[in-house]
Amino acid sequence: MSLHPRQEEAIFRTLDAFRIELPSWAFANTGTRFGKFLDPTAAATIDEKLADAAQVHRFTGCCPSVAVHVLWDFPGGVQDAAPAAQRALDLGVRIGSVSPNVFQDQEYKYGSLANPDPAIRAKALDHILDSIEMAKAAGSRDITPWFTDGSNYPGTANMRQHKRWFEEGLRAAHATLAPDQRLLIEYKPFEPAFYHTDIADWGMALQLAKAAGPQAKVLVDTGHHYQAQNIEQIVAWLLDDNMLGGFHLNDRRFADDDLTLGSIDPYQVFRIFHEICCFEWETGRPADIAYMVDQSHNLKPKTEEMLQTITRAQMLFAKAAIVDHERLAGHQRSCSLIDAEECLQTAFQSDVRPAIEEWRRAKGLPVDPLAAFRESGYLRRIAEERGGRAQAAASYA
Repeated sequence: MSLHPRQEEAIFRTLDAFRIELPSWAFANTGTRFGKFLDPTAAATIDEKLADAAQVHRFTGCCPSVAVHVLWDFPGGVQDAAPAAQRALDLGVRIGSVSPNVFQDQEYKYGSLANPDPAIRAKALDHILDSIEMAKAAGSRDITPWFTDGSNYPGTANMRQHKRWFEEGLRAAHATLAPDQRLLIEYKPFEPAFYHTDIADWGMALQLAKAAGPQAKVLVDTGHHYQAQNIEQIVAWLLDDNMLGGFHLNDRRFADDDLTLGSIDPYQVFRIFHEICCFEWETGRPADIAYMVDQSHNLKPKTEEMLQTITRAQMLFAKAAIVDHERLAGHQRSCSLIDAEECLQTAFQSDVRPAIEEWRRAKGLPVDPLAAFRESGYLRRIAEERGGRAQAAASYA
């Protein structure tokens, strides 16, 4: 069944506004808890990561920014931020969100902002403050810390004290934000803390964001939930409270698997996007949400996988954009359950690919971004340039 012209217009408007941030670390060699798998095309420097990300933006037209992780991308600290931002601009992208790293160093074995040692709490806060300064130097709006603080065994940590330490640290970080910056608080139910995690769910993140200050919001990672969690309800509540700051988009089968978006449950991604589209229809204003990808491409070619992720996100958002909200609202008011569900299902089952292809033609983009990228020869070129390095690393290991 072909789409109505009104639906095609909705898809065009949605794709015009849809922007997805790419993660620098997804272009580097990643692995599992048991080892790291080397890819001959993997990026090893911030310059290579930015170059790969720029290719994804070139073929999709919707990925103008690149998220960075401070210790992995700015090892020299603040002095690295401005030069990286300029290199990004030279490639046609920009530096996006900045992620502090307060979980990697040995000092953080027992936590960061909630560490019992005040010196380590101070070190963690100083790093977050430095990250905020790096974001300012790079022209970045969002700072996105993720914390592993918690405990593995009952009785080994004072959970109320941990909460108070987090409130204190986040307030101090918030106080240094520029007027246009935001602090996005991420949550995760477990791992690597398995008995209790200090920011374990959206309610804890919401409370800490409110305690931090008005420029703090909640960051939803789609993989950071228990099995069968109704993520779209969380999204709806945060939208209603104006506290949804952004997403880390991925998919999962069991826990935080960091799989390709929509590879396991595309209907869930569609339902999340539907809640956002419905909110915008009801309020008449766009939701200020940072859409970011956070995936670990252990087995798939990294740049190709990212192209797959972005095109799938566009498709699922386009499906959400053609839901007949007025009709759906009427069915909800009359408790017409079957008709309401069919209204949603009809949009999800619609073939939106022809409209997306037409949008790409209108933007001067390739109709099939993945095929065009493969034909460009970029992957072959970087495999030749970087492959020897990967072989040497494998031999050394």
